[in-house]
Amino acid sequence: MKVAVLDIKGKETGRSIELSDDVFAIEPNEHAIYLDVKQYLAHQRQGTHKAKERAEIAGSTRKIKKQKGTGTARAGSIKSPVFRGGGRIFGPRPKDYTQKLNKNVKRLARKSALTLKSKEQALVVVEDFNFEAPKTKDFVSFLTSLGIENKKSLIVLGDSNNNVYLSSRNLERSEVVTGSELNTYKIVNAKSLVLTESALEGIESNLKK
Repeated sequence: MKVAVLDIKGKETGRSIELSDDVFAIEPNEHAIYLDVKQYLAHQRQGTHKAKERAEIAGSTRKIKKQKGTGTARAGSIKSPVFRGGGRIFGPRPKDYTQKLNKNVKRLARKSALTLKSKEQALVVVEDFNFEAPKTKDFVSFLTSLGIENKKSLIVLGDSNNNVYLSSRNLERSEVVTGSELNTYKIVNAKSLVLTESALEGIESNLKK
């Protein structure tokens, strides 16, 4: 599949690039995408949630009232969960949310997500570019030239570029990553995927392994 290479102004450069069928034209495996996205979201959780149960509350162990003759329910500890300031019943405890996923499944998920973006014609290839200085205005002009200024977009660079990254950081709907940072969740979450030529080369060489 051939795709035209655009410049920073959204105009065709007269060149086209061949997308690898092994990466951008496979049979999409939606279950692999689901597993990879689920793992990514699970790994965003710190798992440090904790509430004190009755054994961990600081307080007296004295029996707070006599057993019989009060007309109310019997009560022994002020740390009981039924009292204000008492422990939490079955409260959250620290938990490790790590999920294991095979490397081949993760690779299949990324290729499936890229294939879906290619089929939806939501994938654009641009030549490598840079800004002279970090300016949000320049980055907005770049998005406008591609017609994706109002869409959630993901721009993938071959290598880290501080000027481009800082120019995009103030825009809520746009994210800039390098090819090595690309994952299935980011691909699926974006409405438009913009790849630079160097990023495309790195992605294909990595996913063809």
